[in-house]
Amino acid sequence: MILVTGGAGFIGANFVLDWLAENDDAVVNLDKLTYAGNLENLKSLRGHARHLFVQGDIGDRALIDALLQKHRPRAVINFAAESHVDRSIHGPAEFVQTNVVGTFNLLESVRAHWTQLPGDEQATFRFLHVSTDEVYGSLGPTDPAFSETTAYAPNSPYSASKAASDHLVRAYHHTYGLPVLTTNCSNNYGPLQFPEKLIPLVIHNALAGKPLPIYGDGSNVRDWLYVGDHCSAIRRVLEGGRVGEVYNIGGCNEKTNLDVVNTLCAILDELHPGSPVTPHASLITFVRDRPGHDRRYAIDAGKIERELGWTPAETFETGIRKTVAWYLANQDWVAHVTSGEYRHWVSRNYADTPA
Repeated sequence: MILVTGGAGFIGANFVLDWLAENDDAVVNLDKLTYAGNLENLKSLRGHARHLFVQGDIGDRALIDALLQKHRPRAVINFAAESHVDRSIHGPAEFVQTNVVGTFNLLESVRAHWTQLPGDEQATFRFLHVSTDEVYGSLGPTDPAFSETTAYAPNSPYSASKAASDHLVRAYHHTYGLPVLTTNCSNNYGPLQFPEKLIPLVIHNALAGKPLPIYGDGSNVRDWLYVGDHCSAIRRVLEGGRVGEVYNIGGCNEKTNLDVVNTLCAILDELHPGSPVTPHASLITFVRDRPGHDRRYAIDAGKIERELGWTPAETFETGIRKTVAWYLANQDWVAHVTSGEYRHWVSRNYADTPA
């Protein structure tokens, strides 16, 4: 048995689906079901004998304590987080509450549970904390990629809250001996991603003939990691990672935002020529840059390859084509998640903000 927090969100749901396909362990899946947590992500698991969904908050000590006592998981994998930079700029309080206070409360419950386990269960128990490369700050065009020893320099309320949670996890290992692992990943993409993020937003807008908003001049660089590769890396770290260590997970695919959008447009031209407006690239619209927009992220994933033998299976070209095909085949899912609240958020972030 493992306990997964945030398991109805984009990465968490993909992890749970892959885990149940690849492993025999059951999953207790805890999610608060905020706007980006969606039970439709888990609809294929309805009635699954090894999947138990629980709606709840990682900050609810009584609930976490009860789940740990009842199910006695051998590992806790913490995906639960507020995770969007733009939203953190408009409302940082939620990010501090979930990512910092919530992680603290989760750690307290896990520590209390772990200290009372018998010796053999204590020795094999793991707490794996899923984090982001954004905690490292921003890189210049020729700077070396982020490594596990890069100093933290977060530049947004989101990344600052994740940096704080990372430090708490590290401190609980150093101070209390809690057997933790931390992973810092690059930009994920793939099926089930809420369409506030760049790739699903572009696909959604392009199919509707709406403008494709790109911040600034589109030259911000990210390393793109297919979500299935991220999930396989987490499984590998949980299986063989050294306790107390950090492992960076990257896709080895640095691309500018403009390159990503042009690639998406070209694939859509091929796979969906019946859109209201084609070529899709004619919809590209540059909008005012967001405050404090980091220029470049890049991941040095050499440590996880050296120690654990993990490398990504997907190139950007194969992963992005799979992603577009999934969204084209799952328009009902997109329609259900793009609620009025989502439309309000898009209007607030992108309307009337020309470059």
